[in-house]
Amino acid sequence: MKLELFHRIANDDCAAVRRRAGELGLLRQIELRNVHFESHRRALATLGGNAVPALWDGAQLHVGRDAAMAALASRASGNK
Repeated sequence: MKLELFHRIANDDCAAVRRRAGELGLLRQIELRNVHFESHRRALATLGGNAVPALWDGAQLHVGRDAAMAALASRASGNK
């Protein structure tokens, strides 16, 4: 399952999550969904979210920097 990262380009927390995904070698597994675009905002709202960064793993929406970082670490360690 490909992860989806809902983000804003100029948001510091979002940038930190994107950087960490790169450090963990996960960028190819992540679809970046910039909420600047209405379709991506709607997709995030459909999942029950409205704040970024938010990482969808196919089962759960991890909202906020800490939650998204923890989900990335879990994926990198092979737990998901």
